[in-house]
Amino acid sequence: MKTGTDMKTPLKRVRGLGASGSGTEHFWHQRVSAIFLVPLGLYMVWFAMAHLGATRAEVAASLSHPLHAVLMALGVGLAIWHSMLGLQVVIEDYVHGPVAKLAALLLNQAYAALLAGLALYALVKMSFGV
Repeated sequence: MKTGTDMKTPLKRVRGLGASGSGTEHFWHQRVSAIFLVPLGLYMVWFAMAHLGATRAEVAASLSHPLHAVLMALGVGLAIWHSMLGLQVVIEDYVHGPVAKLAALLLNQAYAALLAGLALYALVKMSFGV
């Protein structure tokens, strides 16, 4: 009688992945990013509410403080990454054609990279008063 470890291919045994491949790692990335997004999301909501009606110069002055700039960059970056991971799961589950699935996954990553680049550009521009 073979045990569960005997059913793995030699490569799977070496890498320590099982039948699910890297699914567990993806699952944990999604959960850990969600946990970190709770305080960062609350911070971003507080920051936005504290600056309601503020001018661009006032918001830029607040973002010139390193703590605000770093927390905002972490929050936005992590939110983009978390949403990319979530959409990747939806694509993998519901897009069945291999070409369509590959195209959707590539578009998902390109869109996330574009959003992250634009957000970083805006934060740097506001933080350094450029």
